[in-house]
Amino acid sequence: MENQNDQNNNITIGHLARMVQKGFNGVDQRFDKVDQRFDKVDQRFDKVEDRLETIEKLLIVNHRERIEKLETELKELKELLAIK
Repeated sequence: MENQNDQNNNITIGHLARMVQKGFNGVDQRFDKVDQRFDKVDQRFDKVEDRLETIEKLLIVNHRERIEKLETELKELKELLAIK
């Protein structure tokens, strides 16, 4: 009777091992899908970052030009008013 119980336990342990392995395989596949989605998100963030950098550069150039224009106009006003 004990021998038969040992066989049932071995079968149960073997079956359990296969179930666990199958579960791990499923988790691996899900992680692969999650990794792929994160890669896509990373790519989108890279595009957003590039766009923001472009906008930032345009704003800086625009502000620099406006400041230079204001400085020139201020200089002209000072000259007109004879202020040093």
